[in-house]
Amino acid sequence: MFEKLLIANRGEIACRVIRTCRRLGISTVAIYSEADALAPHVALADEAYCVGPAPAKESYLNADAVLQIAVDTGADALHPGYGFLSENAGFARACAAVGVTFVGPSPDVIDRMGDKVGARAAAVEAGLTLLPGSQDEVSDEEALAVAEGIGFPVMVKAAAGGGGIGMRVARSGKELGEVLKGSRSLAENAFGSGKVYLERFVEKAAHVEIQIFGDSQGHILHLNERDCSTQRRHQKVIEETPSPRLTEDLRSRMTEAALMLARHIGYTNAGTVEFIVDDEGRFYFLEVNTRLQVEHPVTEMVTGLDLVELQLVVASGEPLSIAQGDVHSQGHAIEARVYSEDPDTLFPTTGTISELLEPVGPHIRVDSGIAVGYEMSPYYDPMMAKLIVWGENRGEAVARLDQALRQYRLRGFKCNIPLMLDILAHQDFIGGSYTTSVVEAVAEERASRGGDDKQTAAAVAVSLALELRRRAAVQRTSSSGSNWKREGLRSLMASRQAWSR
Repeated sequence: MFEKLLIANRGEIACRVIRTCRRLGISTVAIYSEADALAPHVALADEAYCVGPAPAKESYLNADAVLQIAVDTGADALHPGYGFLSENAGFARACAAVGVTFVGPSPDVIDRMGDKVGARAAAVEAGLTLLPGSQDEVSDEEALAVAEGIGFPVMVKAAAGGGGIGMRVARSGKELGEVLKGSRSLAENAFGSGKVYLERFVEKAAHVEIQIFGDSQGHILHLNERDCSTQRRHQKVIEETPSPRLTEDLRSRMTEAALMLARHIGYTNAGTVEFIVDDEGRFYFLEVNTRLQVEHPVTEMVTGLDLVELQLVVASGEPLSIAQGDVHSQGHAIEARVYSEDPDTLFPTTGTISELLEPVGPHIRVDSGIAVGYEMSPYYDPMMAKLIVWGENRGEAVARLDQALRQYRLRGFKCNIPLMLDILAHQDFIGGSYTTSVVEAVAEERASRGGDDKQTAAAVAVSLALELRRRAAVQRTSSSGSNWKREGLRSLMASRQAWSR
């Protein structure tokens, strides 16, 4: 195992990697920008060094500066987290060139999967089904003809990068020109490449990903799925496992498809194979994320595995410490991303945290990168923390998440907790039939009642949601008679009584 690890990231993911390293006895090196000098990850690490000014391009994305710190401190490995340099094949190769192990897949795989057009081609070779789309990047001149061949609406997607950046929907030829222009601009600024391609847009879609792991000995396994359909601007807000919409047959076929692709490309370390699932249960390949995902804690909550530890084991050259038959999931886990953003406009907010009380209790986990006095700046992603809960069943997990969100005390600027409470109270979310448009539906409902100003309307919505949950729990319990479902119902009723007070 490694002796010293540099974490080329910030915030909650840096803190989370440090926790595993401490347990394994690995010394940690943090980097920070001038804006992050007082950030919690700086204090948690064994060593910390300033990597540059506040703008990410001059600090966390400054590959030469990051690597120099790794060399100067004697780090024998580097964990990139997610975002920033995590899917930069050139950076991974530079790490290898100076004898620092990059904790992630090989540079060749990052290159191949990082170009979404190339990833689609690899998926076809492996036998996966794709949504109708362009075979290669499209120019402005050919885009209309290609879009008409696919059929509107179409999604314009950046060929490089991820995180929903550069993804826009065109519903007609009239809209296509402006959508292309906007997507190219965002992609160029974020990834240094304005290449885009087109793909059919599925209106009533679910976004489901399969967690995969591979080692250098050729062993490949999956850790089941996560449902990531609760999104705004094509970026995830709430994730859960297991997916409420997958049958055992569909789950089996999707995990096997993910493994087929992983074997075909020789995948190592952690990654996810992303799929779109339509309302008829058909699934289509989207992309591969060649890194640890933000939402990995829900998988950890149901499997009992430490995914960062598995990453480090594989990166050190050791075989995976588990086989497919050792992977067992128990219960249900949900993660809510806490953003510093206005719950009505969904625009980022900034300010200094004047009060912070994070929820605690059984089966509640908070991965946080903030503290009182910390300033949320405009330079980075507005995600502050992740709240993850576990329950014996989905109803219990949803109720626990609702209760935990209400325990949060966060002052200094607006955050998205009110929006997430409304999502949990939405009938489609309660029933598990929600799609990628659920946040838009909730936002429209909030706008119609004036956001959080009309407290009575909000209270009615919560009461209705709890009653629907109660009825669903009663129906499930009466039909099955199982003890764990009866316990889930008792938990729901206890929570309802507590909130009513």
